[in-house]
Formats: sequence, structure tokens, C-alpha cells
Amino acid sequence: MTTPSRTTVGIVGGGPAGLLLARLLHRAGADCVVLEARNRSYVEERQRAGILEQGTVDALRACGAAERLDREGLVHNGIELRWNRRSHRVDFPSLTGGRRVWVYAQTEVVKDLIALSTADGAPLLFDAQVTAVTGADTDRPVIHYTHEGTARTLACDYIVGCDGFHGVARKAIPEGQLHTFERVYPYSWFGILADVPPSCDELIYAHSPRGFALHSMRSPTVSRLYLQVPNGTDPASWSDQEIWDELETRFAVDGGWKLARGPITQRAVLPMRSFVTEPMRWGRVLLAGDAAHIVPPTGAKGLNLAASDVIVLARAFAHWTATGTTAALDAYSNTCLQRVWRAQHFSSFMTTTLHTAPDQSPFETRLQLAQLDRVAASPHAAAELAENYVGLPVE
Repeated sequence: MTTPSRTTVGIVGGGPAGLLLARLLHRAGADCVVLEARNRSYVEERQRAGILEQGTVDALRACGAAERLDREGLVHNGIELRWNRRSHRVDFPSLTGGRRVWVYAQTEVVKDLIALSTADGAPLLFDAQVTAVTGADTDRPVIHYTHEGTARTLACDYIVGCDGFHGVARKAIPEGQLHTFERVYPYSWFGILADVPPSCDELIYAHSPRGFALHSMRSPTVSRLYLQVPNGTDPASWSDQEIWDELETRFAVDGGWKLARGPITQRAVLPMRSFVTEPMRWGRVLLAGDAAHIVPPTGAKGLNLAASDVIVLARAFAHWTATGTTAALDAYSNTCLQRVWRAQHFSSFMTTTLHTAPDQSPFETRLQLAQLDRVAASPHAAAELAENYVGLPVE
């Protein structure tokens, strides 16, 4: 493949946001190039989120990237909440007009989009280390990068930063033009993958005096589970038996439910934070996904927020191409930030309702339990949770 030196939209980052944007633009006939710092195998093996909202699935279907998702993805029509040894199922379709979610790992979404891109899509360069983005306030911004040992440049009409929290694209915006909002949580998630069929049909979110626990899955034969642990926990400090015993204790309910155990194949501790950068556009540089915002994983919003960003952005570029007006591009930041803050609110609600803070008082615990009781008793409270969980319409 000839290395391009000019394109309409330069996309920094070949994760799900960058790849989906490239696919949407390519299908719309817009010229773009994706630059990814890592190699293909690293990108395809990077473990991340596993819940896809209805809107994300609809977008993947619309751009021809859902064939394997529709064949292998697990449709989920609800979640189960557990607290005080009781459980309550939140039924999504009945509360949201038929909307639901899918369990399909981000790694698989990335594999599908890469396969399409390499077969018939926009240029995608791996091992392309972006060193700087310049000219954000001009009509010809430039991406500076190294590929195959050679320093290169890519001149663009617009540049989209999909390169994550530590990426280069956000640094192209002058520091005085950015406003950041951040919250670091006083606990982490200890996540494991286990070769054992899930012990549930849908995700279980458990509030416990010992801390939060989540039972998820990656496939009918692989379970994904999480424990709330103190920040700085060493994953090697827990034995397999200690992990399973603690999970079983936190998931305990009255009745005959039993947690299935199996070989643990992966383990990692994940810090939790909330982060938002405003604005998401400055000059000809636009930010999407983790480059602009991070949410704690409790609400399953990270990947889906990134997808909604690039769906809005692809429509804005299509409008610009068709009409010559930049109105939709100019509105991009404000449009997305409304959804971002709604997702931050929901993610914070789920996190603070289900986790036990290190300095939490008995009074605060009773407030959490009262909130869970309300979700179980009130269709309105359950609908609010369900509507946010399955994803608000991108429009």
C-alpha cells in the first residue's frame, strides 16, 4: 500500500472509535486514513469492554460490520441486581420500547472492523507512531508520524483524535483552551477471565457489605467476573480459591443459586476514574472516545460513548461533504457533551450505589439500599435505569 501524504480526514488511533469512524466515512464515500501506533496483533488482543448498546449494534449493522456479531453475540434483555441476599431483575425491552444490549467483546468488534478495512476500506497503517499534530487552527492541519522507520506527514482537512487518554491529538489543543473535569474513585476492579460457563443468563450487579461484585461473560464457555478491591491491590496476592470464595460470598442470595468455578486464565486490577475534556473540538482537531472522556465501567458506557461520538461525527462530515457547510461539525462538541454528561451521571450513579467506599458510614449504606429498594419497587425508577443502560438514542 502506498503511504498517503494527503487525506480529507486523518484519524489518529485504530481502536474501536477510529475504526468505526473510518468504516462509516468509507461507506459514505469520504476520504480518510487511520494511523495506529501499535501492531495489528496487539490491537486485536487488547481486552476491553464487552457490552454493546442498541445504538452501537445498529451502527455496526448499518455499515456492514455486524455479521459475526449477529451470529455469535449474546443478546441480553436485562440485568440482575443483588443486595441484602435478595435479587431483582430489570427487564429492558418492557421498560424501553424493545431496546436491549449485546455481550460481544470489544476485541471482536475491533477484529471485525480491521478485517473489513484491510479488505475494502480506508487506508489503515499499523506501527504508525504519531509524534505531533500541528496546525489545528489552520485549514490544513498536519499529522506527524513515523512509519517503517521513516518520519512522515499527513496533511488533512480535519483530524480526529481517537488515540485515548494518553494520546497525542488532545495535546494539539492549547492548554488554556481546555477545561477538564475529573474524579478518581477510592477503589478498583479486580477482573478475572475463567474457563467456566457463566452461572447466570444475564449480568449480575451485586451490592455487598464486603464490596461490589459483577458477574459477566465473554461467551457460553468463558466467564468474566469482577471484585471491588482497594486501589493498589496486587492481583497476584489473591489465590484462585480466595477469589472464588469472595465472589460467592458477595453474590450470595436466598435460594439455590450456585457460582460455578473453573480455571482462571487472566487477572488484572483496573483503577476507576471519570474524566471529561471540554471542548471536544478546537479548530480542525476533533476528539472522540477516551481522548475526550472516560467513565467508570459500572454503567458499560465507555465503548458505547466512543461509538456515539463517531456516529455523530460521521453524520457531520457527510453533511459537510453534501452541503459545504460546517454547521454540524461546529455543533459536534456541544452535541456530544450532552450525551457524555448524561452517561457520566449514570455511570456515577451505578458506581456509587453499588460500591462501598473505604470511609463509608452506615447512614450512606442505608441510602444505597434504599435506592436499590426503589428500583425494585418503582417502574419509573427501573425505567430510568434501563433507558440509560441500553443507551439513549444518538439523536
